[in-house]
Amino acid sequence: MEDNSILFLKKRFARYYRNEKIELPERFGKREFAFMPFGAKMMRRHLAFSKRSSFISFIQRMTPAHAYYSSAFYQKPDAPTMDEKEWMGAELIFDLDLDHLKGAEGISYEEGLKLVKEEFRKLVEEFLLDDFGFSKNKLLLYFSGGRGYHCHVVDPKVFKLSSSERREIVDYITGADLDEETLFRKRVVEKTKVKGRMLPSVSRLEIPRPSEPGWRGRVGRGLIALLKEVTSEGNNIEHLKRYGINRKDIERLKKELTKERMLRIAEDGVIDQSPFIRRFFLKAAIQKAAISSMAGETDEPVTCDIKRLIRLPSSLHGKTGFKVCRIKIDELEGFEPLRDAIVFSDEKVEVDVAAPLKIRMMEESFNLRKGKQRVPEYLAVFLVARRMAKVI
Repeated sequence: MEDNSILFLKKRFARYYRNEKIELPERFGKREFAFMPFGAKMMRRHLAFSKRSSFISFIQRMTPAHAYYSSAFYQKPDAPTMDEKEWMGAELIFDLDLDHLKGAEGISYEEGLKLVKEEFRKLVEEFLLDDFGFSKNKLLLYFSGGRGYHCHVVDPKVFKLSSSERREIVDYITGADLDEETLFRKRVVEKTKVKGRMLPSVSRLEIPRPSEPGWRGRVGRGLIALLKEVTSEGNNIEHLKRYGINRKDIERLKKELTKERMLRIAEDGVIDQSPFIRRFFLKAAIQKAAISSMAGETDEPVTCDIKRLIRLPSSLHGKTGFKVCRIKIDELEGFEPLRDAIVFSDEKVEVDVAAPLKIRMMEESFNLRKGKQRVPEYLAVFLVARRMAKVI
Protein backbone atom coordinates (compact mmCIF):
# COMPACT_ATOMS: atom_id res chain seq x y z
CA MET A 1 0.00 0.00 0.00
CA GLU A 2 1.33 3.44 -0.91
CA ASP A 3 2.33 5.87 1.83
CA ASN A 4 -0.47 8.35 1.12
CA SER A 5 -3.08 5.57 1.31
CA ILE A 6 -1.65 4.39 4.64
CA LEU A 7 -1.67 7.96 5.93
CA PHE A 8 -5.28 8.36 4.78
CA LEU A 9 -6.38 5.28 6.74
CA LYS A 10 -4.34 6.13 9.80
CA LYS A 11 -5.83 9.63 10.02
CA ARG A 12 -9.36 8.24 9.80
CA PHE A 13 -8.67 5.52 12.36
CA ALA A 14 -7.01 8.06 14.69
CA ARG A 15 -10.10 10.27 14.57
CA TYR A 16 -12.27 7.28 15.44
CA TYR A 17 -10.12 6.24 18.42
CA ARG A 18 -10.08 9.82 19.73
CA ASN A 19 -13.86 10.02 19.78
CA GLU A 20 -15.13 6.48 20.34
CA LYS A 21 -15.52 4.80 23.73
CA ILE A 22 -13.68 1.52 23.22
CA GLU A 23 -15.19 -1.58 24.80
CA LEU A 24 -12.82 -3.54 27.01
CA PRO A 25 -13.50 -7.16 28.01
CA GLU A 26 -14.16 -8.27 31.56
CA ARG A 27 -11.00 -8.85 33.59
CA PHE A 28 -9.04 -6.95 30.94
CA GLY A 29 -6.13 -6.62 33.39
CA LYS A 30 -5.64 -10.39 33.08
CA ARG A 31 -5.64 -10.40 29.26
CA GLU A 32 -2.83 -10.17 26.76
CA PHE A 33 -3.25 -7.45 24.12
CA ALA A 34 -1.72 -7.31 20.67
CA PHE A 35 -1.70 -4.73 17.88
CA MET A 36 -0.75 -4.61 14.21
CA PRO A 37 0.51 -1.16 13.17
CA PHE A 38 -0.26 0.23 9.72
CA GLY A 39 2.34 -0.79 7.19
CA ALA A 40 3.96 -3.32 9.56
CA LYS A 41 4.52 -7.03 9.01
CA MET A 42 4.99 -7.97 12.66
CA MET A 43 2.44 -7.80 15.44
CA ARG A 44 3.20 -6.10 18.74
CA ARG A 45 2.00 -8.43 21.46
CA HIS A 46 2.60 -9.52 25.09
CA LEU A 47 1.11 -6.22 26.26
CA ALA A 48 -1.08 -5.71 29.32
CA PHE A 49 -2.99 -2.79 30.84
CA SER A 50 -4.01 -2.45 34.48
CA LYS A 51 -6.07 0.70 33.88
CA ARG A 52 -8.54 1.64 31.17
CA SER A 53 -6.92 5.07 30.86
CA SER A 54 -3.55 3.45 30.08
CA PHE A 55 -5.12 1.39 27.32
CA ILE A 56 -6.93 4.38 25.78
CA SER A 57 -3.75 6.46 25.87
CA PHE A 58 -1.80 3.66 24.15
CA ILE A 59 -4.28 2.98 21.35
CA GLN A 60 -4.68 6.70 20.62
CA ARG A 61 -0.91 7.15 20.36
CA MET A 62 -0.40 4.06 18.23
CA THR A 63 -3.55 4.06 16.04
CA PRO A 64 -3.31 0.37 15.04
CA ALA A 65 -4.69 -1.22 11.90
CA HIS A 66 -5.81 -4.23 13.96
CA ALA A 67 -6.33 -4.71 17.71
CA TYR A 68 -6.60 -8.05 19.52
CA TYR A 69 -6.85 -9.47 23.03
CA SER A 70 -6.57 -12.94 24.46
CA SER A 71 -9.53 -15.18 25.08
CA ALA A 72 -7.45 -16.49 27.99
CA PHE A 73 -6.83 -15.02 31.43
CA TYR A 74 -3.26 -14.99 32.78
CA GLN A 75 -1.54 -14.23 36.06
CA LYS A 76 1.14 -12.34 34.11
CA PRO A 77 -0.37 -11.42 30.73
CA ASP A 78 2.60 -9.27 29.68
CA ALA A 79 5.20 -12.01 30.25
CA PRO A 80 7.30 -12.63 27.10
CA THR A 81 6.56 -16.37 26.80
CA MET A 82 3.32 -18.35 27.07
CA ASP A 83 4.62 -20.54 29.89
CA GLU A 84 5.58 -17.51 31.96
CA LYS A 85 2.12 -15.99 31.60
CA GLU A 86 0.56 -18.69 33.88
CA TRP A 87 -2.72 -19.62 32.19
CA MET A 88 -5.82 -19.32 34.40
CA GLY A 89 -8.60 -20.23 31.96
CA ALA A 90 -10.15 -19.09 28.69
CA GLU A 91 -13.45 -18.19 27.11
CA LEU A 92 -14.85 -20.57 24.51
CA ILE A 93 -14.58 -18.84 21.14
CA PHE A 94 -16.38 -19.57 17.87
CA ASP A 95 -15.16 -17.81 14.73
CA LEU A 96 -17.24 -18.27 11.57
CA ASP A 97 -15.62 -16.85 8.48
CA LEU A 98 -16.73 -16.48 4.88
CA ASP A 99 -13.37 -17.82 3.66
CA HIS A 100 -14.21 -21.28 5.03
CA LEU A 101 -17.87 -21.47 4.08
CA LYS A 102 -18.66 -24.33 1.72
CA GLY A 103 -20.46 -23.29 -1.44
CA ALA A 104 -19.45 -19.64 -1.11
CA GLU A 105 -16.86 -19.68 -3.89
CA GLY A 106 -17.37 -16.99 -6.49
CA ILE A 107 -20.18 -15.12 -4.71
CA SER A 108 -20.05 -11.44 -3.84
CA TYR A 109 -18.88 -10.06 -0.51
CA GLU A 110 -22.44 -8.96 0.30
CA GLU A 111 -24.00 -12.35 -0.46
CA GLY A 112 -21.23 -14.12 1.42
CA LEU A 113 -21.92 -12.07 4.54
CA LYS A 114 -25.57 -13.13 4.38
CA LEU A 115 -24.65 -16.81 4.14
CA VAL A 116 -22.19 -16.72 7.02
CA LYS A 117 -24.69 -14.84 9.18
CA GLU A 118 -27.22 -17.60 8.61
CA GLU A 119 -24.60 -20.18 9.65
CA PHE A 120 -23.84 -18.10 12.71
CA ARG A 121 -27.51 -17.84 13.65
CA LYS A 122 -27.80 -21.62 13.39
CA LEU A 123 -24.72 -22.10 15.58
CA VAL A 124 -26.05 -19.79 18.28
CA GLU A 125 -29.72 -20.78 18.33
CA GLU A 126 -29.68 -24.49 17.49
CA PHE A 127 -26.42 -25.61 19.07
CA LEU A 128 -25.25 -23.23 21.80
CA LEU A 129 -28.67 -22.27 23.18
CA ASP A 130 -30.72 -25.41 22.44
CA ASP A 131 -28.32 -28.37 22.49
CA PHE A 132 -25.74 -27.09 24.97
CA GLY A 133 -28.18 -25.04 27.02
CA PHE A 134 -26.07 -21.92 27.51
CA SER A 135 -27.93 -18.87 28.81
CA LYS A 136 -28.32 -15.92 26.47
CA ASN A 137 -26.45 -13.68 28.90
CA LYS A 138 -23.42 -15.98 28.69
CA LEU A 139 -23.04 -15.53 24.92
CA LEU A 140 -21.43 -12.42 23.46
CA LEU A 141 -21.94 -12.02 19.71
CA TYR A 142 -19.83 -9.86 17.42
CA PHE A 143 -19.46 -9.02 13.77
CA SER A 144 -15.73 -9.45 13.15
CA GLY A 145 -15.41 -6.29 11.09
CA GLY A 146 -14.28 -8.36 8.12
CA ARG A 147 -15.80 -11.53 6.71
CA GLY A 148 -17.53 -13.23 9.60
CA TYR A 149 -18.86 -13.40 13.14
CA HIS A 150 -17.51 -14.29 16.58
CA CYS A 151 -19.30 -15.82 19.54
CA HIS A 152 -17.66 -15.71 22.99
CA VAL A 153 -19.05 -18.13 25.56
CA VAL A 154 -18.33 -16.41 28.88
CA ASP A 155 -19.87 -19.02 31.17
CA PRO A 156 -17.30 -19.85 33.92
CA LYS A 157 -18.14 -23.54 33.35
CA VAL A 158 -16.14 -23.48 30.10
CA PHE A 159 -13.09 -21.53 31.27
CA LYS A 160 -11.09 -24.55 32.41
CA LEU A 161 -11.91 -26.79 29.43
CA SER A 162 -8.80 -28.26 27.82
CA SER A 163 -8.06 -28.08 24.10
CA SER A 164 -9.19 -31.70 23.60
CA GLU A 165 -12.45 -31.06 25.46
CA ARG A 166 -13.11 -28.05 23.25
CA ARG A 167 -12.44 -30.20 20.19
CA GLU A 168 -15.22 -32.54 21.32
CA ILE A 169 -17.59 -29.56 21.17
CA VAL A 170 -16.41 -28.81 17.62
CA ASP A 171 -16.87 -32.48 16.65
CA TYR A 172 -20.44 -32.40 17.92
CA ILE A 173 -21.31 -29.20 16.06
CA THR A 174 -19.79 -30.44 12.79
CA GLY A 175 -21.46 -33.85 13.06
CA ALA A 176 -18.17 -35.72 13.11
CA ASP A 177 -18.39 -39.52 13.56
CA LEU A 178 -22.18 -39.69 13.29
CA ASP A 179 -23.27 -43.01 11.77
CA GLU A 180 -26.35 -45.07 10.93
CA GLU A 181 -26.41 -46.86 14.28
CA THR A 182 -26.41 -43.54 16.11
CA LEU A 183 -29.15 -41.91 14.06
CA PHE A 184 -31.37 -44.68 12.64
CA ARG A 185 -33.12 -47.15 14.94
CA LYS A 186 -34.49 -50.51 13.89
CA ARG A 187 -38.26 -50.89 13.82
CA VAL A 188 -39.62 -54.43 13.79
CA VAL A 189 -42.47 -54.66 11.31
CA GLU A 190 -42.93 -58.46 11.13
CA LYS A 191 -42.39 -61.37 13.53
CA THR A 192 -42.14 -65.10 12.96
CA LYS A 193 -42.90 -67.88 15.40
CA VAL A 194 -39.82 -70.02 15.98
CA LYS A 195 -39.98 -72.91 18.45
CA GLY A 196 -42.89 -71.30 20.21
CA ARG A 197 -41.29 -67.86 20.41
CA MET A 198 -42.14 -64.79 18.35
CA LEU A 199 -38.91 -63.43 16.87
CA PRO A 200 -38.31 -60.42 14.62
CA SER A 201 -38.17 -61.44 10.97
CA VAL A 202 -38.37 -58.11 9.14
CA SER A 203 -36.95 -54.81 10.38
CA ARG A 204 -36.80 -51.34 8.94
CA LEU A 205 -34.45 -48.45 9.69
CA GLU A 206 -36.57 -45.73 11.23
CA ILE A 207 -35.96 -42.08 10.37
CA PRO A 208 -35.65 -39.82 13.44
CA ARG A 209 -38.73 -37.75 14.14
CA PRO A 210 -38.23 -34.08 13.23
CA SER A 211 -39.39 -33.09 16.72
CA GLU A 212 -36.65 -35.03 18.50
CA PRO A 213 -33.95 -33.00 20.25
CA GLY A 214 -30.33 -32.82 19.18
CA TRP A 215 -28.84 -34.41 16.11
CA ARG A 216 -31.58 -37.03 15.62
CA GLY A 217 -34.27 -34.39 15.11
CA ARG A 218 -31.87 -32.29 13.06
CA VAL A 219 -31.22 -35.22 10.69
CA GLY A 220 -34.92 -36.07 10.56
CA ARG A 221 -35.79 -32.55 9.43
CA GLY A 222 -32.89 -32.57 7.00
CA LEU A 223 -33.95 -35.84 5.40
CA ILE A 224 -37.47 -34.60 4.74
CA ALA A 225 -36.17 -31.35 3.24
CA LEU A 226 -33.61 -33.19 1.13
CA LEU A 227 -36.19 -35.61 -0.21
CA LYS A 228 -38.17 -32.65 -1.54
CA GLU A 229 -35.06 -31.03 -3.01
CA VAL A 230 -33.77 -34.17 -4.71
CA THR A 231 -37.10 -35.14 -6.26
CA SER A 232 -38.49 -31.73 -7.21
CA GLU A 233 -38.86 -31.02 -10.89
CA GLY A 234 -36.24 -28.76 -12.40
CA ASN A 235 -34.01 -29.38 -9.40
CA ASN A 236 -30.77 -27.43 -9.42
CA ILE A 237 -27.96 -29.99 -9.13
CA GLU A 238 -25.42 -27.27 -8.33
CA HIS A 239 -27.51 -26.27 -5.31
CA LEU A 240 -27.33 -29.79 -3.88
CA LYS A 241 -23.57 -29.98 -4.41
CA ARG A 242 -23.04 -27.54 -1.55
CA TYR A 243 -23.96 -30.36 0.83
CA GLY A 244 -20.78 -32.15 -0.19
CA ILE A 245 -22.44 -34.42 -2.76
CA ASN A 246 -21.12 -34.80 -6.31
CA ARG A 247 -23.22 -34.72 -9.46
CA LYS A 248 -22.70 -38.42 -10.21
CA ASP A 249 -24.19 -39.48 -6.86
CA ILE A 250 -27.15 -37.14 -7.25
CA GLU A 251 -27.93 -38.56 -10.70
CA ARG A 252 -27.63 -42.12 -9.38
CA LEU A 253 -29.97 -41.32 -6.51
CA LYS A 254 -32.62 -39.94 -8.84
CA LYS A 255 -32.61 -43.26 -10.70
CA GLU A 256 -32.73 -45.49 -7.61
CA LEU A 257 -35.20 -43.43 -5.63
CA THR A 258 -38.46 -44.86 -6.99
CA LYS A 259 -41.89 -43.54 -6.05
CA GLU A 260 -42.42 -46.54 -3.80
CA ARG A 261 -39.20 -45.85 -1.93
CA MET A 262 -40.02 -42.17 -1.62
CA LEU A 263 -43.42 -42.98 -0.10
CA ARG A 264 -41.84 -45.31 2.45
CA ILE A 265 -39.49 -42.54 3.50
CA ALA A 266 -42.01 -39.70 3.50
CA GLU A 267 -45.11 -41.53 4.84
CA ASP A 268 -43.83 -44.56 6.73
CA GLY A 269 -40.71 -42.87 8.10
CA VAL A 270 -38.36 -45.73 7.19
CA ILE A 271 -35.21 -45.78 5.09
CA ASP A 272 -34.54 -49.49 4.51
CA GLN A 273 -33.31 -48.69 1.02
CA SER A 274 -30.06 -49.66 -0.63
CA PRO A 275 -26.83 -48.89 1.28
CA PHE A 276 -26.12 -46.19 -1.29
CA ILE A 277 -29.42 -44.40 -0.60
CA ARG A 278 -28.89 -44.59 3.17
CA ARG A 279 -25.34 -43.24 2.92
CA PHE A 280 -26.45 -40.48 0.56
CA PHE A 281 -29.19 -39.18 2.83
CA LEU A 282 -27.14 -39.57 5.98
CA LYS A 283 -24.18 -37.65 4.57
CA ALA A 284 -26.36 -34.99 2.96
CA ALA A 285 -28.53 -34.45 6.07
CA ILE A 286 -25.47 -34.03 8.29
CA GLN A 287 -23.87 -31.63 5.82
CA LYS A 288 -27.10 -29.65 5.63
CA ALA A 289 -27.50 -29.36 9.40
CA ALA A 290 -23.87 -28.97 10.50
CA ILE A 291 -22.02 -25.66 10.75
CA SER A 292 -20.03 -26.13 7.57
CA SER A 293 -17.65 -23.22 8.11
CA MET A 294 -16.33 -24.99 11.21
CA ALA A 295 -15.70 -28.32 9.49
CA GLY A 296 -12.24 -27.58 8.07
CA GLU A 297 -8.95 -27.70 9.89
CA THR A 298 -8.48 -23.98 9.34
CA ASP A 299 -11.44 -23.23 11.61
CA GLU A 300 -11.19 -25.84 14.35
CA PRO A 301 -8.13 -24.36 16.13
CA VAL A 302 -10.08 -21.15 16.82
CA THR A 303 -12.40 -22.98 19.20
CA CYS A 304 -9.84 -25.51 20.42
CA ASP A 305 -7.12 -22.93 21.08
CA ILE A 306 -7.01 -22.07 24.79
CA LYS A 307 -4.64 -19.13 24.21
CA ARG A 308 -6.32 -17.52 21.24
CA LEU A 309 -6.05 -13.87 20.26
CA ILE A 310 -9.37 -12.47 19.04
CA ARG A 311 -10.36 -9.07 17.65
CA LEU A 312 -11.06 -6.39 20.22
CA PRO A 313 -14.74 -5.38 20.34
CA SER A 314 -15.42 -1.85 19.03
CA SER A 315 -11.98 -1.70 17.39
CA LEU A 316 -11.64 -1.19 13.63
CA HIS A 317 -10.70 -3.85 11.13
CA GLY A 318 -7.68 -2.69 9.15
CA LYS A 319 -8.78 -4.41 5.93
CA THR A 320 -12.28 -2.91 5.77
CA GLY A 321 -12.51 0.03 8.17
CA PHE A 322 -15.59 -1.61 9.71
CA LYS A 323 -16.23 -1.74 13.44
CA VAL A 324 -16.09 -4.99 15.41
CA CYS A 325 -19.73 -4.72 16.52
CA ARG A 326 -21.47 -6.24 19.52
CA ILE A 327 -24.82 -7.75 18.49
CA LYS A 328 -27.65 -8.67 20.84
CA ILE A 329 -28.97 -12.17 20.16
CA ASP A 330 -32.49 -10.90 19.54
CA GLU A 331 -31.15 -8.36 17.01
CA LEU A 332 -28.96 -10.73 15.01
CA GLU A 333 -31.59 -11.31 12.32
CA GLY A 334 -31.82 -7.61 11.48
CA PHE A 335 -28.11 -6.84 11.72
CA GLU A 336 -26.65 -5.58 8.43
CA PRO A 337 -22.83 -5.26 8.52
CA LEU A 338 -22.68 -3.01 5.45
CA ARG A 339 -24.86 -0.55 7.34
CA ASP A 340 -24.46 -1.17 11.07
CA ALA A 341 -20.66 -1.65 11.16
CA ILE A 342 -19.89 1.57 9.29
CA VAL A 343 -18.47 4.41 11.39
CA PHE A 344 -17.18 6.91 8.83
CA SER A 345 -18.98 9.84 7.21
CA ASP A 346 -20.47 10.38 3.77
CA GLU A 347 -18.05 13.23 3.06
CA LYS A 348 -16.76 12.83 -0.49
CA VAL A 349 -13.20 11.58 -1.05
CA GLU A 350 -11.44 11.26 -4.40
CA VAL A 351 -9.97 7.82 -5.07
CA ASP A 352 -8.49 5.92 -8.00
CA VAL A 353 -10.43 2.65 -8.31
CA ALA A 354 -8.40 -0.31 -9.60
CA ALA A 355 -11.26 -2.23 -11.27
CA PRO A 356 -15.04 -1.88 -11.81
CA LEU A 357 -17.05 -2.78 -8.72
CA LYS A 358 -20.67 -3.04 -7.64
CA ILE A 359 -21.45 -2.88 -3.94
CA ARG A 360 -24.26 -1.75 -1.64
CA MET A 361 -23.34 0.14 1.53
CA MET A 362 -25.42 2.30 3.86
CA GLU A 363 -28.46 1.15 1.85
CA GLU A 364 -27.08 2.85 -1.27
CA SER A 365 -25.94 1.00 -4.39
CA PHE A 366 -22.63 1.94 -5.99
CA ASN A 367 -21.62 1.00 -9.53
CA LEU A 368 -18.00 2.09 -9.66
CA ARG A 369 -15.98 2.34 -12.83
CA LYS A 370 -12.22 1.99 -13.07
CA GLY A 371 -10.35 5.25 -12.52
CA LYS A 372 -10.71 8.45 -10.54
CA GLN A 373 -14.00 9.30 -8.87
CA ARG A 374 -15.46 10.76 -5.69
CA VAL A 375 -17.11 8.43 -3.18
CA PRO A 376 -18.32 8.71 0.43
CA GLU A 377 -15.59 8.53 3.06
CA TYR A 378 -16.87 5.19 4.40
CA LEU A 379 -16.62 3.62 0.96
CA ALA A 380 -13.23 5.21 0.33
CA VAL A 381 -11.89 3.71 3.57
CA PHE A 382 -13.24 0.29 2.60
CA LEU A 383 -11.77 0.40 -0.92
CA VAL A 384 -8.37 1.66 0.20
CA ALA A 385 -8.16 -0.81 3.10
CA ARG A 386 -8.98 -3.65 0.70
CA ARG A 387 -6.43 -2.33 -1.79
CA MET A 388 -9.14 -1.87 -4.38
CA ALA A 389 -8.39 1.82 -4.70
CA LYS A 390 -5.73 4.44 -3.95
CA VAL A 391 -6.09 7.88 -2.46
CA ILE A 392 -5.28 10.61 -4.97
